[in-house]
Amino acid sequence: MPETPEQRLLLVHAHPDDETINQGATMARYVAEGRGVTLVTCTAGEMGEVLVPDLEHLAAHREDALGEHRRGELAEAMEVLGVTDHRFLGGFGAYRDSGMKWHEDGHAIPADEVHDNAFWHADLTEAADHLVRVVREVRPQVLVTYDQFGGYGHPDHIQAHRVAMYGMLLAGVSSYRLDLGEPWEITKAYWGAMSESRMRESLRAIRATGDTETFAGMDPDGDLPPFITPDDLITARVDGSSHVEQKMHALKQHRTQVEVDGPFFSGAESGHAFWAEESFRIVRGTPAPGPEGYETDLFAGL
Repeated sequence: MPETPEQRLLLVHAHPDDETINQGATMARYVAEGRGVTLVTCTAGEMGEVLVPDLEHLAAHREDALGEHRRGELAEAMEVLGVTDHRFLGGFGAYRDSGMKWHEDGHAIPADEVHDNAFWHADLTEAADHLVRVVREVRPQVLVTYDQFGGYGHPDHIQAHRVAMYGMLLAGVSSYRLDLGEPWEITKAYWGAMSESRMRESLRAIRATGDTETFAGMDPDGDLPPFITPDDLITARVDGSSHVEQKMHALKQHRTQVEVDGPFFSGAESGHAFWAEESFRIVRGTPAPGPEGYETDLFAGL
């Protein structure tokens, strides 16, 4: 039986591909360093837009078979990153992707019609209890999820944030649902973040080439969308440069969701430059910053 790693990270994400876009390099780095990495994905992304013409028949409005396909994409991406412990909240199919639409202000909001089994409609305590079981089994010291707005307003991201934060709290309560396992208190928790200064630098490099399509509508000197985080709120910057190739290769496994010639892989600021460093905001625990004022390791101080 394999030995349990001394340090363990739990990530809670809404759909397959969210984990790789947001923390793929961090995940790969920690696996390589012998730390435990567990991923909980809350839905199978059934309502996602299919970007591969040959697979458009899988979409929700046609065969509605995208979830099973994305389950396979996630497994392939995790194999690339080396993550062997990845699960769906409550088991595969327990919660369905809620879908979304765009608000005129540029952020996501719930769709006009939401499936009865959508994650957005999930009972919070029931969903959190599924996570409590995982937390008490894995016993992670560190949790990573989204901020309260889910980055850009997607209802499933917001719900994943709620489930992660409530599940973390309940898991540590010594008198709560002992049938779900021995209580365990997570020491440090983080919300993923995208640095404002790095995004502005990237946009300037992109616009300098005459490219107006990549991150269309975003002005390097203007207002930025809500998924961009002011640098003074960021407490940790994890250097994943040694693993960014893995991250980008893992992202390519999410074939239905990511355009290979899109902004992740092409343009003046390609993935190999922009996507290597991953930023975080600490929301539980005591930060242990390094010389530059940021933590460089989510396990710092433990």
